[in-house]
Order: sequence, then structure tokens, then C-alpha cells
Amino acid sequence: MHAPEHWQCIDLVSDLHLCDALPRTFAAWAAHLRASRADAILILGDLFEFWPGDDALELPFERQCFEVLAEAARARYVGVMVGNRDFLLGPALLQQHGLHALADPTLLVAFGQRVLLSHGDALCLSDVAYQQFRRWVRDPATQRDFLARPLAERVALGAKVRHASEAGRHQAAPAEGYGDIDAGAAVAWLRTAGATRLVHGHTHRPGDSVLEPGFDRCVLSDWDLDDAPEHAGVLRLSAAGLARLAPEEGAAGAA
Repeated sequence: MHAPEHWQCIDLVSDLHLCDALPRTFAAWAAHLRASRADAILILGDLFEFWPGDDALELPFERQCFEVLAEAARARYVGVMVGNRDFLLGPALLQQHGLHALADPTLLVAFGQRVLLSHGDALCLSDVAYQQFRRWVRDPATQRDFLARPLAERVALGAKVRHASEAGRHQAAPAEGYGDIDAGAAVAWLRTAGATRLVHGHTHRPGDSVLEPGFDRCVLSDWDLDDAPEHAGVLRLSAAGLARLAPEEGAAGAA
């Protein structure tokens, strides 16, 4: 993805886990999409807590989310990468709403910088059980069988996923509840892409670190403004580099 020369800044977010049970998180996300001064907003996976299939637009909350996305897409470039919770989001649905589907990983070339973008779950190689599950749920046959079920049944399964996720958040600190990426695999990706910096989400461990000398990464914050402690964050890329902002700071210009 090559940013046009006239762009001034790009906002990167991930792991919003939007659902009707988190109204304050939804409101903050919607406000950022409407007010951000960024030329582009790139969502790097897990926009939704669970996406049961593109016929979910029949549901009021999901339809409202896409109305916000379409409104934002009329004002700026909005890219969406799927994550481990919303991998059933179809590129055709995104395109119908003026959104751009982003591959995982995507090489972003902007402001003289090359930054590799990923959701991050594909790099969590130490979690062997998850990687096996990931391959199974992304198999076209598995997805066809799941999408053949009635929407209500798929939504009920999504509610079970959400309840399990909430229980996990309350029982374990993020550092204990989420595995980290494999540094060697991440560096291999970066070498192939001709980049030295990786930006990813998924692990819910926002921060910066060195993968190995000459290669680093920035981890995006997950969003949850409905539970304590509240947290959310935007990573803004500009000619000055990367800066972390609170969502409400996104309208303050190309910091």
C-alpha cells in the first residue's frame, strides 16, 4: 500500500472488539472515525468481537457499525484487515461500503518509511493449539459449513465466544492471557518485505520493543472503555514517525 504524496498522517488501530455490550467503546470508536484529521484510518483486525457472516447486516448493531464505517469512508481512506474474531468479513461487503480490504500482512509505504502491518495472530507460533484452530476455521470448507447455519445459531455461538472472552479478561491479566509473537518469524517477514518495523495488534500488550538489532515493533492497544481499567489508543504515522494518541486526540492534527 503506497500512501499518496499529499497525505499528512495515517491512524492505525486494532482490537476494538465492537459489540452491543460495549456502548462506550463503540461511541469512542465512532467519534474517532468522524473527527480524526488523518488522511487514512487502518483497522488491523478484530474490529468486531465476533462476525458471524456478512448477513449480520440484518442486525441493528452491526448495521449501525457499517453506517459509521461508510460515513468515514466518504471522508478518508478506511482500510480493514480481518483478525481472529472477524475473519468472516468479506471483501465484497467492505467494498460495497467504500472500505478497502487489507491483506495480512500489508507493507505500508508512506512518508519515506516502510512499515509492515499485521493483526499478529499468525505470528503467535508458540501457541500450537491456536495455530491448528486458526488453520481449521480459515479452511473454506469449514467456513461454508458454518455459514450454512441459520444466522441466529451463528449469533448464539458468537455470544458464547464473547462470554468466554469476558471471563478470560477477568481471570487473567493481559500479559498472562495472551501469547506473544515469535520474534524470529516476525524478522523473517520484515526481511522479505524490505522493512525494519512491524506494527501489529492481537496480543493486547501495547508498547514498543526491539525484535533483534535493526528490527523493531510497535504493538497497538486494544479498546475497552466499558470496563476498568479503561484503555484505548491510536498509533499515528506521519513524516515525524509514530506517535501514540488517545482516541479523542485524533482530531488535533497531524501530530
